[in-house]
Amino acid sequence: MAAEESFFERVFTVARQIPEGRVTTYGAIARAIGAARSARMVGYAMNASHNDDTVPAHRVVNRNGMLTGKFHFDGTNLMQQLLENEGVEVIDNKVVNFKELLWEPKIQEGE
Repeated sequence: MAAEESFFERVFTVARQIPEGRVTTYGAIARAIGAARSARMVGYAMNASHNDDTVPAHRVVNRNGMLTGKFHFDGTNLMQQLLENEGVEVIDNKVVNFKELLWEPKIQEGE
């Protein structure tokens, strides 16, 4: 990973690895890029990614499986609809079977 790569780009690199039908958390991405206390900044990055179709921001939820980023998507339930299109069940803005669907990214090595 290039040292000059921005925080947001490092977040996007990890987010692009989330398998379809799985979810991860803001904190898990922060830990993976070596910024363990920056989960909120990961949220800002996900919000900034909405014009980039290569970043599956809908697969990133809070540590309890809640769709806390849903208000940053166009439409009332777009985040939920995108997840459900991948087979992820969502009830009351929360991922059902969250622990089973949780994808933990590998820790990224710096150069």
